[in-house]
Amino acid sequence: MASKLQHMSVIPREFTLQYLEQITDNFSEGHIIGRGEHGVVYKGVLDNGEEIALKKLYHMPELDDTQFRNELNNLVRARHQNIIRLIGYCCNIGHKRVKHDDEYTSAVVEERFLCFEYLQGGSLDKYISDESCALDWLTCFKIIKGVCEGLNYLHNGTNDHIFHLDLKPSNILLDKNMMPKIGDFGYSRLFPSAQTYVTTEATEQTRGYKPPEYINKGETTSKFDIFSLGVIIIEIIARYI
Repeated sequence: MASKLQHMSVIPREFTLQYLEQITDNFSEGHIIGRGEHGVVYKGVLDNGEEIALKKLYHMPELDDTQFRNELNNLVRARHQNIIRLIGYCCNIGHKRVKHDDEYTSAVVEERFLCFEYLQGGSLDKYISDESCALDWLTCFKIIKGVCEGLNYLHNGTNDHIFHLDLKPSNILLDKNMMPKIGDFGYSRLFPSAQTYVTTEATEQTRGYKPPEYINKGETTSKFDIFSLGVIIIEIIARYI
């Protein structure tokens, strides 16, 4: 897989499963910092002292190596202060004894991990939904501006257009200085131009962040992300009306 990424300016580190088990105390409950639609997120500390967030992807038969590699490539080429930074990855294939019809058999198990920088501020949805986490207006403006710049980079900052397709508050993370970073590219796709793309694949994204043309016709363009961004901005501003 690493050979597929050689053309990138920054190549993520390939971790072994054993190393990730070591820095998470064998993926113990105490290291869990979040759960999402596609996996469980653990906190770990590298040998150099850097804190990272490990996303252990749920087993999805429809997620093949090509799709996993696509997500890696999207994350690697998206180098921007308002895009979450990919530290490394792990793709481990092993065997596990499973019980089937009262008999044990050996099954092939593939485990995939994406490792990101750890952001102390958590996700934006916490600040929008929890009154006790209310932010001042200057901080909110900083978050809105940062998300806009990050999304503009995804759409226009590389030779290809990257559509996020799952932009929502839970996928916007904040560092210790409340700098926003767009994360979770589980649905991202690359488009050679700002064309319309028709898809029949349904996502699990919260319905309120999807544009009507996607809901009614399955059409996906750059406007998909802009619609989602508009909803997020309205939710932030609504706290001050």
